[in-house]
Amino acid sequence: MTPWAGGEITPHATCVLAPNPGPMTLDGTNTWIVMAPGSTAALVIDPGPDDESHLQSVCRVVADRGARVTTTILTHAHLDHSAGAPRFAELTGSVVRPIGRGHADLADGSVVRAAGVELRVVATPGHTADSLSFVLDADHALLTGDTVLGRGTTVVAHPDGELAAYLDSLERLQALTGAGVATILPGHGPVVPDASALVAYYRAHRAERLEQVRQALADGADGVDGVLERVYADVPRDVWPAARLSIAAQLAYLAERQ
Repeated sequence: MTPWAGGEITPHATCVLAPNPGPMTLDGTNTWIVMAPGSTAALVIDPGPDDESHLQSVCRVVADRGARVTTTILTHAHLDHSAGAPRFAELTGSVVRPIGRGHADLADGSVVRAAGVELRVVATPGHTADSLSFVLDADHALLTGDTVLGRGTTVVAHPDGELAAYLDSLERLQALTGAGVATILPGHGPVVPDASALVAYYRAHRAERLEQVRQALADGADGVDGVLERVYADVPRDVWPAARLSIAAQLAYLAERQ
């Protein structure tokens, strides 16, 4: 497996990889710099953890292009994506635009215009309630945060995350791949060149897992840990805490439909 290191990925998007690798963050958090070629402004998506060296690295990449960061936006509030935002705002003087935190909020259907590009905001709750994705039409690309990863599958982080919402979000992403989105620029892991195939895989994976959980319950599995031992036995134990969250989300989903 080729390690993911980020870099200049599309004509308008560059990834600076945060130094926080782990079972949940894969190679680390992807901080995305988005700007038109030759622009003197830059837009940054997910400054990442509160790591001074990483934040300074992002600033250097932008400065080396003769630009400055004017806008910072967040895909969701998990700390590996957002903890560095206050310090990054100090370093850059940029406005940070999250969801659900004040007058500068992003919402489904919003358009962010900065750095010579446009990003269309798509609400994609499920991983978390506040998860957003961003369509970068100039590159036929979709920035997905943790809704879809570059490697493996993501967690439905119950109780904030909800499976019904996540399934709906995957359906929205599938529609986008049929309307021009070809590439996924994820919050963790490498770029995905075939967006349609990956989203289809995610949808199939969720359906399969849900059926496995149904069967485990029918076979007598008791609660989250009972399902975990039957359905997720092949999953590395260092990600079992995340698996427990997804199982809780699946059990809540099934309970609501009894």
